[in-house]
Amino acid sequence: MADNLPSDFDVIVIGTGLPESIIAAACSRSGQRVLHVDSRSYYGGNWASFSFSGLLSWIKEYQEKSDIMNESPAWQEQILENEEAVVLSKVDRTIQHVEVFCYASQDLHEGVEEAGALQKNHASVASAGSTTAADLACPPPAGESLSTASSEWPEDQTPSADPEPALEAHDAVVAGESANHCDDNACVLSAPEETGDPVPAAEDITEQPKKNRIMYSQIVKEGRRFNIDLVSKVPCSRADVFNSKQLTMVEKRMLMKFLTFCMEYEDHPDEYKAYEEMTFSEYLKTQKLTPNLQYFVLHSIAMTSETASSTIDGLTATRNFLHCLGRYGNTPFLFPLYGQGELPQCFCRMCAVFGGIYCLRHSVQCLVVDKESRKCKAIIDQFGQRIISKHFLVEDSYFSENTCSRVQYRQISRAVLITDRSVLQADSDQQISILTVPPEEAGTPAVRVIELCSSTMTCMKGTYLVHLTCPSSKTAREDLEPVVQKLFTPDTETDIENEVEKPRLLWALYFNMRDSSDVSRDSYNDLPSNVYVCSGPDCGLGNDNAVKQAQALFQQICPTEDFCPPPPNPEDIILDGDSLQPGPSESAVIPEASPETPKETAELGKPEELSE
Repeated sequence: MADNLPSDFDVIVIGTGLPESIIAAACSRSGQRVLHVDSRSYYGGNWASFSFSGLLSWIKEYQEKSDIMNESPAWQEQILENEEAVVLSKVDRTIQHVEVFCYASQDLHEGVEEAGALQKNHASVASAGSTTAADLACPPPAGESLSTASSEWPEDQTPSADPEPALEAHDAVVAGESANHCDDNACVLSAPEETGDPVPAAEDITEQPKKNRIMYSQIVKEGRRFNIDLVSKVPCSRADVFNSKQLTMVEKRMLMKFLTFCMEYEDHPDEYKAYEEMTFSEYLKTQKLTPNLQYFVLHSIAMTSETASSTIDGLTATRNFLHCLGRYGNTPFLFPLYGQGELPQCFCRMCAVFGGIYCLRHSVQCLVVDKESRKCKAIIDQFGQRIISKHFLVEDSYFSENTCSRVQYRQISRAVLITDRSVLQADSDQQISILTVPPEEAGTPAVRVIELCSSTMTCMKGTYLVHLTCPSSKTAREDLEPVVQKLFTPDTETDIENEVEKPRLLWALYFNMRDSSDVSRDSYNDLPSNVYVCSGPDCGLGNDNAVKQAQALFQQICPTEDFCPPPPNPEDIILDGDSLQPGPSESAVIPEASPETPKETAELGKPEELSE
């Protein structure tokens, strides 16, 4: 239990985001004594995934805590004369400008039993000081949004998949659509017999007016089918741009020649050295590429920023994309079932298997720093226990405003949508798509859209979960709503009478998330040398930054150890007390013992998902 923690560790990790979890697993794997704590009640921090009802409950939980400052002076009595305290923040300030919209019709004819269901009284939404999580998801009066300004809760990554027929090629560039079509019986969790297909004919509507309409009560009841990521990373997409009919045969030859160069660009420095100071977009203009090819390379292959990515960044991203092709089919991407939030939990389980200790809902009051050596020597937790350690890893959001007063943070605009069908016309309704919508105005960022189907275990059958992401220039709604309006139409009662070309938008969430991935360690005030900072999610497509950061910090802590070496072969494990020549009964036990390890540790994270 948390009140019986050991008082001495080698490494203390605060926060269970992806970088922290990887480092904790690597340290525990190398024999370090690891304590991993998080003040939240769930794993992952801003990398977490939530069920729909869990998300509503989480919003309510945040609101209840946001105005409460548990300032207890008891821990200050433990600070000695030759020590000083670095106070940690009790409020998460990484999420702002949260706006929620519900467009799905509320079915008033059947009771909603799932926790977080909508209240029938719309007036309660506008009442000050009594807003509940259910109210946040309720459609505001007169078409207005319900906004929680400067709220600090994460809901991330909205992918949207794209091109409606009216869009021209330069308006939206599709990176691809999944070639991995899953059979519903094999891949999809059992769900009520519903269909999210477009209404085929008017006569069908007359017979069954509600058959193909997704009600809000259905979303709430099937809330456990959703695994909504706070960040959208690494979708599954068919990246074979050479099959595109938008490219002529001449353009395909030009593209092949350029991609061949990108594969080995470091061997030909004369080809790019003179352009290192310019952006990758400007560099592409100097090559023998048509404007159409420049869009394909920038948005569908390199998938980098048009204004912020340098030539080297673009060439590296293009080469990485090409190196990943063919590893697992004709796509360079992999997407985790049950959402991005499973990845941090995976490494937390690995850390626990090798002896790491975990405490959720366990906050840390302060870091204790020795004045003479300027090194951190201990932490003091919420129970006033003083815990000693050699190394301390802290996620950026835990530092107070005083520690971060000189830090200049960037912001990420995110949107999460629930829709009734895919924006891409395909034979199968089980596809995962990614597209990039180039900016309409110069200097504004492109918007990345990722659309997930029910076979990813992230949404209920008959719906799609769409993530939209871009660097912030304004609030998330201001940045992303124009793209949402271009790709989707809000679900209204009158839509059922007419055939709607665009997918219906059932529910939408907008928010801004802090991007601390590019913050220098020197920007923090008076940080001890043995305190290491882990950043939150960045705006990139994959998790490369988190993995590289984890590896770099691990090498500082354990310079002589291998980073996450593969586990030993179970047949090579010798249990304590075994003789050099074990008997038949002893040898038979060894291979049977190790497969049970995942079962013993499966309770970490989300047991309800694993059991399903």
